[in-house]
Amino acid sequence: MVGGRARSAAPRELAEDPQAWPYADLTPHPAAAVVQAIAATLAGILAERRLSLRGLAAASGVNRQAIADLLAGRSWPDVATIALLETALAARLWPEGTSAPR
Repeated sequence: MVGGRARSAAPRELAEDPQAWPYADLTPHPAAAVVQAIAATLAGILAERRLSLRGLAAASGVNRQAIADLLAGRSWPDVATIALLETALAARLWPEGTSAPR
């Protein structure tokens, strides 16, 4: 697996309090913290625009369940998924201050 054992657990499972996702403390896990920031930003955009998962899936070409898993911290999204979502939303999901996959 790419990344070795670092991705054997879902991002939310790396938090001391997984129930606090997407606002849990993930300081010792920088990759999971990036996924959490993406999920929080995406959730905010969906709420602000009153956009459903089905609507975003149709606009982006990303599977609705993949979007739901990202939002819930159950998966490690790949670069293609983030790029498709950013393009469909015309918004940056990757957090500032981290190296973006561009």
